[in-house]
Amino acid sequence: MRAQSRAVAVLGPTNTGKTHYAIERMLAHRTGVIGLPLRLLAREVYDLIRALRGPDCVALVTGEERIVPDRTQYWVCTVEAMPLEIGADFVAIDEIQLCADPERGHVFTDRLLSARGLHETLFMGSDTMRSAIAALVPGVQFQRRERMSQLSYTGSKKISRMPARSAIVGFSVENVYAIAELIRRQKGGCAVVMGALSPRTRNAQVDLYQNGDVDYLVATDAIGMGLNLDIKHVAFSATRKFDGRRMRPLQPDELAQIAGRAGRYQNDGTFGVTGEASPLPDEVITAIENHQFLPLRKLNWRNARLEFGTPERLIASLESHTNNEWLSRARDADDLIALKTLTSQPEIRDRLTHPRELKLLWDICRVPDFRGISSAEHAGLLGRVFDFLHGDGRIDADWLGRNIQRIDRTDGDIDTLSKRLAYIRTWTYIAQRKAWVDDENHWREATRAVEDRLSDALHERLTQRFVDRRTSVLLRRLKQKESLVAEVNDKGEVTVEGQLIGRLEGFRFQPDKTDHADEAKTLRQASLAALVPLFHLRADKFYNAPDTEFEFTEQGGLMWGTTAVGKLVKGDDPLRPQVAAFVDDEAGHDVTEKVRRRLQHFIDRKIAALFEPLMNMTRDETLSGLARGVAFQMVEAMGVIPREKIANDIKALDQDARGMLRKHGVRFGQYTIFLPLLLKPAPTRLRLVLRSLSEGLDTFPESPPPGLVTIPHIPEVPSDHYLMAGYRPAGARAIRIDMLERLADLLRACDSRSGFEAKPDMLSITGTTLEQFADLMEGLGYKAERSERAKVKPEPEAGTTPEAAPETVTETPAEAAAEADAPADTAPETPAEEAMEVYFTFTWAPRPRRDPRPERKPEARSDANRPREKRGEGRPEGDRRKGGKPKTGKPKDRRPEPQREFSAAPSRKSDKIDPDNPFAAALMGLKLKG
Repeated sequence: MRAQSRAVAVLGPTNTGKTHYAIERMLAHRTGVIGLPLRLLAREVYDLIRALRGPDCVALVTGEERIVPDRTQYWVCTVEAMPLEIGADFVAIDEIQLCADPERGHVFTDRLLSARGLHETLFMGSDTMRSAIAALVPGVQFQRRERMSQLSYTGSKKISRMPARSAIVGFSVENVYAIAELIRRQKGGCAVVMGALSPRTRNAQVDLYQNGDVDYLVATDAIGMGLNLDIKHVAFSATRKFDGRRMRPLQPDELAQIAGRAGRYQNDGTFGVTGEASPLPDEVITAIENHQFLPLRKLNWRNARLEFGTPERLIASLESHTNNEWLSRARDADDLIALKTLTSQPEIRDRLTHPRELKLLWDICRVPDFRGISSAEHAGLLGRVFDFLHGDGRIDADWLGRNIQRIDRTDGDIDTLSKRLAYIRTWTYIAQRKAWVDDENHWREATRAVEDRLSDALHERLTQRFVDRRTSVLLRRLKQKESLVAEVNDKGEVTVEGQLIGRLEGFRFQPDKTDHADEAKTLRQASLAALVPLFHLRADKFYNAPDTEFEFTEQGGLMWGTTAVGKLVKGDDPLRPQVAAFVDDEAGHDVTEKVRRRLQHFIDRKIAALFEPLMNMTRDETLSGLARGVAFQMVEAMGVIPREKIANDIKALDQDARGMLRKHGVRFGQYTIFLPLLLKPAPTRLRLVLRSLSEGLDTFPESPPPGLVTIPHIPEVPSDHYLMAGYRPAGARAIRIDMLERLADLLRACDSRSGFEAKPDMLSITGTTLEQFADLMEGLGYKAERSERAKVKPEPEAGTTPEAAPETVTETPAEAAAEADAPADTAPETPAEEAMEVYFTFTWAPRPRRDPRPERKPEARSDANRPREKRGEGRPEGDRRKGGKPKTGKPKDRRPEPQREFSAAPSRKSDKIDPDNPFAAALMGLKLKG
């Protein structure tokens, strides 16, 4: 089959239709693979073939993207990602002249030497490759294609006089931004295209230009590779570029590649220079206009036959030379530099005991350095990946998720979003590797979603206005490597060239609010000289600060003094939340991690201190069986749980189990099972924050002011919020649960079937008026009947203490004292002159909507055990005897015997009041208000 395959080199200048010809040839075969130089161009060709043949037969494979249908026939790839092992009928390589590129040339050369289709192989590119291809590919056929339009030089033009539908080319991000700002001020706006943009952002920016929303395009040399735009003129703002190692002038063929973007199809185009760029020499102009360039004599090459016996043998095979006169060993690429760095580390080298482990390390080293920070930092990231793959066989999902989540932010300026896009490309590339992560589809979709969000945000920033004239000056000075005087005072104010540009709050830089939003990027860049060392100094001070300098807010914020430095986020365990630190990206990963660790230590210790009783229960190994189950539920509920939720468990507890829980401070109340120590203000605030985090609330409920027994009950507020705050809703108010249990203790001594009246102690405990108390009792399930009667001043007989008299709340102490001072033989007032008083009779009347529980039968009592008198309906005490007149003698017949107790429904066994109740001492001093 290989003997029947033909190789064709289609060579010529730009705008000759070479790429479209390759697409036509591929679709004429049953299967095919086409390799393209850029991910952007691969996406463009994929969309074209997808529109022609449908989505089920075409695949897109790049380092960061993989769309492979089950019935794939045609593969559109970047050159590095081409699947050469599938045996396709057709193989094509575009822009083959990149064999001479210092960075990627060895990959293109390898495809030139080894990539072949079963029936046809196509190489497209510049005519400068003719001699090299003829020497290296036996039997190759050549096709010469001529440009479809004329290209001519127009000299130098100012940007203010640049014609519409022009593209201005720069070779650095700073240069592109400065030109875009100038065009914004003079021409109304422009689109921006750079190689670092994602396809989504690039397409959105191109649409601005193609749709006519703007007439100008500012771009890097990324437009030189296959982007077909409606451009009439190309202007070079510079003719030198930094190639990753040094500043060098562009070669005539490189200039021609970019200039050829002007004049697409049958429309003629022009090119020239602008700004500070020097006019092009005549010989260069002639070469570009006539498409005549010196042929390439050397192609970059790297040995593809690798030996994985030992690290030394692998490196030696990568560094081996060739005797072929057309090939020259490529300089060390990023993957080889990373391999040398990692194999020099003893902890990694010791694990390279088998060729397959060395092969794994080499595959990891081939992860591109999209971030471009430093070789050492990139090698450190690759080493961490190797640790996971060598140890567990998969990258830890939590670690991968945290790194992706840290990038998933759409705030910041153009530079910040561009950096995040570069960072997400690394994780997207890793997610595309087969068998490196669990649930590959999930991580591919997750990284793609983050890239899309960042792309949309970057497009939004790019369409906004850039900077004013002052910032343009700063950009030029930064580009010229001139040092800027940046200072930070003790108040955190940042000044550049004597002008205030913002403030440093904690570990975040806030630009001056008086400046335009688009100035933030350059102003931040200008202040980095002062901010970077300051970030590290502040981080050291922050890490060594005592816990007393930190505090959490009721909305989950974390404060360092008066400055917000982070926030709590939901963790796997409600009692162990995680921390998100507020640190600018410019501070670096080390500063961010130091701040986050210190805040995590603080909140962990705070929870351990305030929730100590809960922590003690979790560590108590003597708890077993049902007692341990109840303890677990108490911990899960953070120390406060309605009794009705665990009524069956509580009922099944024996006394020994209850005693073990009481040792930890658990109070078994009639309405709530709780830990009194956790009702204090500080634990309550923390409980509300932790519960709100675990439930994912957007706004956290705030704790009531300390010391209040009852608070207003707002129906719109969920009852669970009151419970977490230590309160139980009852009527129009909510009562603190510990005070509610004290009230329940008093109610047990009352006859809730025949009816009873409120006692002063009840009002004292609740801190309410009689009317408020009646509403509260109705909220607890009692029926309150309001009545009036004549005031009665009971006179105890000799030897009877005042305390033995019946207690009812019907009058004020002042009124009682006035009646006590009256003569004993005073004739009773007539009914018309009697002073009336309001009183309430309370009986148990549970509402049907309340949570049904097995109703306990009241204790059987004989008639002898019932009180001698029955409470009347709307009749005063003295009216209970026949005749209806108040009795002034001793009322012993109407006083229940002291040893009698009458249970409130639903009746239950009375619990002993906890003497360790933290509120007992405070309530001893409460007095009835006069």
